[in-house]
Order: sequence, then C-alpha cells, then structure tokens
Amino acid sequence: MAVARLETGDHRQPENGFVAPEPSPPKLLPQIDGSVLPFLGGFGKYQRELIVLTWIPALFIGFSQFSDYFLLAQPNSTCVHGEANWTAGPLSVTGDANGSMPGRYVYSDGTGNDTQCMCAGWKLESQTGLVQNVVTKWNLVCSSAQNVHIAKFSLLVGSIFGYLVMGVLADWFGRQPVLIISLLFMLVFGLTVAFSVNVSMFSTLRFFEGFCLAGVTLSLYVMRIELCLPDKRFSMTVAASFVVLAGQLLMPGLAALCRDWQVLQAVIICPFVLMLSYIWIFPESLRWLLSTQQYHRSKGLMYRIGRKNKVDMEVDTTGILLELERELPRKPKRTCIIKMVGTRNLWKNIVVLCVNSLTGYGIHHCFARSMMDPEAREGFHSFLADYFTMAGIAVASCLALCPAVALLGRRGGLLVFMIVTALASLLQLGLLNCECDGRISEMPSALLPLTELRDTLNKKFSVAFSIIGMFSSHAVSSLSIFFCAEITPTVIRGGGLGLVLASAGFGMLTAPIMELHNQKGYFLHHVIFACCTLICIICILLLPETRRQPLPESLADGESYARQPLLPPKRLGEQHLLLTRAETRDYSRVHDTPVRQAITSEASACEGSAATNGVKLP
Repeated sequence: MAVARLETGDHRQPENGFVAPEPSPPKLLPQIDGSVLPFLGGFGKYQRELIVLTWIPALFIGFSQFSDYFLLAQPNSTCVHGEANWTAGPLSVTGDANGSMPGRYVYSDGTGNDTQCMCAGWKLESQTGLVQNVVTKWNLVCSSAQNVHIAKFSLLVGSIFGYLVMGVLADWFGRQPVLIISLLFMLVFGLTVAFSVNVSMFSTLRFFEGFCLAGVTLSLYVMRIELCLPDKRFSMTVAASFVVLAGQLLMPGLAALCRDWQVLQAVIICPFVLMLSYIWIFPESLRWLLSTQQYHRSKGLMYRIGRKNKVDMEVDTTGILLELERELPRKPKRTCIIKMVGTRNLWKNIVVLCVNSLTGYGIHHCFARSMMDPEAREGFHSFLADYFTMAGIAVASCLALCPAVALLGRRGGLLVFMIVTALASLLQLGLLNCECDGRISEMPSALLPLTELRDTLNKKFSVAFSIIGMFSSHAVSSLSIFFCAEITPTVIRGGGLGLVLASAGFGMLTAPIMELHNQKGYFLHHVIFACCTLICIICILLLPETRRQPLPESLADGESYARQPLLPPKRLGEQHLLLTRAETRDYSRVHDTPVRQAITSEASACEGSAATNGVKLP
C-alpha cells in the first residue's frame, strides 16, 4: 500500500509520485470592501457624486412623508346649532366599550358640557397654513370623521406593502430598475392625488403613492450603503437623514406658500421629475452585480468607475481583472429573502432588529401623545409648536447618534439608547398612574397648595420624560434600520431592509389606530411597548458588532458574523470564547488530508481487484 507523507514546511518532494493538492488562492472579487473598491480608487469622485445624487431626493421624500400633518390636520371648528354657535375642540367619539354599538360624536361648548354632534353647519378653520385641506374641503367631521383616519392609514399601509415587495424585487432585478419604476409610478399616482374628487379616491391613490414612495426610499438607502467603504457608511447615512429632516422643517413654510392642499400635493410630487434623469446617470450597484455573479455587466462598470476615479486600469498588480476574466463564463445567481430561513444566526439578527424598529416607532407615539396633551401643556398647545418640537427632537437625536456610535459602536449605541427609552417609559408610566384618588375640591384647604404643587411637578416631569423618550426612541429606530443594512448580505439586503422598514411602518401605524379609538386603551398601549423595550435590551446583546467591518456579500458571509463581548479583554492575548469574523475558519474538509486520500484510494483499488477475482475480503 502506498504511503503518503505530510509536508512539514521544507517543501520536500513527496514519495511514490503523490502530489498534495495546492491550496487555492483566495478569491478577490467577493472581497469588495477589501479588494475591489480600493483597486478602483476607494471613496473617489465617482462615489462622492453618486452619494450626493442620493441626498437630493431625500428632501422630496421628507416632504412626502410628513405631508399628512398638513393635508389631514384637524381644523378649528365652529358648530352652528340652531341660533347658537359653539367653538368645538377636537371631536371625540363615545360608544360601547367593546365596540358593538356605533359611537356618537360630541363636542365641547367651552363650559364643560358635551353636546351631541347635531349641527346645522360647520365653520372650519385650518391651523396649518393652508386655507383649505382635505378635512375642510369635504367636511370630514362627525359621521365622516372616520374617513380622516382611513386616509391616514392609506399612506402608511401602502408604504408597508411597498417595503416588503420592492425589497424582494431589488434583490432579484437590481436596485436601479426598482428606483426608476417606483419614480415613474410615484409621479402618476402622486399627481393624480391632487385631482381627487372625493375622500375615497384620495385614500386609494395615497395607498399607491405610499407603495411607490417606499420603493424610492428603500432603493436609495441600499445604493447609498453599497457605495461606501466601512469608515464612510454611517456618516453618509446620517447626512441623508438630516436632508430628510430639512424637508420636515421646510414643510410649514411650503404649506403657507401654497395655501391650498391640491397645490401643495402637486408641488411635493413635481420635483421627482428631475430624478428621471437617473435612468442615464445612476448605474446599477457594482456590489450587487458582483455578488450575483453578473460579471459581464460588472466589467464595463468597473472600467467606468476606474476612469472616473482616474485609476490606471492597465496596471493590475492585484490580479482582480485577471480573476474577473476567468469568472466571466459563470451564470448569474440570485437569492431570495426566503433563503434566510435556513440560516442559524442571520434570521435571528434580522428579527431582533425588526422588533427594535417596531418598538422604537410604536413607543414614540406614546411619548408624543403625553408631551402634546393640551391639558399638560396649557397655553402652549398649537399645531406649529408641536410640529417644530417633534422636528427639533429628531434633529437632536441624529446629532447625538454620531458621537454615540463613534464611541460605542453600533451595538453599544443601540443598547444605550434602548436603555434610556425603557427608563423614560417606565418613569412616564409611573407618573401617569400616580394620580390622586380624590378631587382637589374635596381636599382640606390646608393641603390644596401641596396638591397643586404636586400636580404641577407631575406635569413638568411628564413632559421632560416624554422629550427624553422621543429623543432616544427616534435614535433606536434610525440605528436599527442602519444596523440591518450593514448586517444583511448584499444578495438579500433589499429584502432584509424591507422587513425592518415594514416593522417600523407597523410601529407608526399605532398612532392613527389610537386616534381612531379616541385614545382609549392608551395606558395599556404604553405598557405593552414598555415591556417590549425590556425584551429588546436583552436581545440586543445577541447582535454582532459591524463597525469597521466589510459588508457581507453572501449568506455564508452573513452567517460568519459572530457576537463579540461588549467589553474588550483585560489581558493581552486573552482568547474570546466566540471567534470574530476574521478568525472564523472552514473545517468542512478537515478529513481531506494527503494520507487519508492515499489510504482511501488504495482501499478502493484493493476492493475493486478482489471483486474482479471473486475473492471476498474479511
């Protein structure tokens, strides 16, 4: 029997003519952050120009996302009831507790007496800068007030379905086709909304507008991430978030200039026409082309990037172009998000981030409702004050994200903001539950000053905790979405990001649901999300850290991300129990050693010879 001898490093000639297989050199094309992009000039002029092109539409996206605050805002209403006029506040609904009986709409006449909504007419006055909006145009009050909530649902529900569907299509057909198709239909449905003849037509068209808006948002987000090197990804994403917030801050001025909701809707949608030029300007994502083995298309795009970044493509010292030529015969290989179910770690990471985004946006409404309660903020309750307060908190949250992520990383920053959110929610619940059983008028006169002081402090602390909670929950939501884009492999990044964005949409959907039920069950709603924050704190510890790590390209790369300890080792050379991504090794061929191969081949030859001679081996 032939015997093979293992090499010990001195490269001696193997015996009996047996040659050990040479280890194949590592492939360079899958190492996009480590090999391909540095070879093409890194973060050069080509990448910077395309990043700016993804920022410009973010302003228009901000207009569309916050348009409901103006198009569907409840106006100040004056009820004409016979010969008497009452100035009505926000309409409320009364009815059976289990919802079996239809509710009656009531309004307050200012004296604490509620009157049934049986008015001869309504005098509606918008407070958003618009002379007329959807509510005032079609008198959506009393029995028609539920149509306002349905219209608010439409854009959010359309966005949820858009994120789920367009994310899968972006992984299968590419980022650029999804962007262009979403833009075309966004223009069609968005402009048609301005010519709606009734509220049903308005709500239906807003659903499709939200669907297309989700496609534009998701494709731009993914393309921006895939253009950047590891040290630029977060800063470029936060810059785009500031552009969206600029759109939120500019909306009141835009509404004051337009004066009519139809003009405002047209002005919001028309700038998307400029993005049609992206058909020729904006190419497909090189990272996606390489990950799906579309090497013919990748070759032309790589030369285009090299020329733009002034890289001499004739000098290929790395061997990337040579490897690209060898891989050209390969067929394209696409992956669906359903393949995520067969993984061990990847699906858990995405589910954890989905729950984080859902909790962040869901509990954000709880804090906003507490802060903007007219009873808790007497003399300061107005539409513009509330609107700019929310925008200012969002800006401050994005500003705080930058140093927090730089110091603590993605996982550490997400954990800190989630802990702050949980503490703020628990303290807020304590203040909501800490109410005096008796009324002030029934208190002894000596205790009235103390009771009034306690109630005043209670309201001030409630507003303070609400601001802190809105600040931290906004950071949790934004960071969860970005974290998912980094942790999901390129081949399914669109679908994974679509899942997290759809979860965020479900969280936003809780706000109009609570309004539809006239804030009934608000305390239980807040308790449920407060419990979710505690669960999220534990789950965040299971996530890996992605700071300064290359983006995963395949499902195997996504699986190789392992959880690292929160604190660094105390002693030099201390080995972590969990391997990092760079230390992960492949042991699938551990038995394929030269000795074992030689023995296996010799045994097979002996069995074949014995079978031929009719000899039965023991």
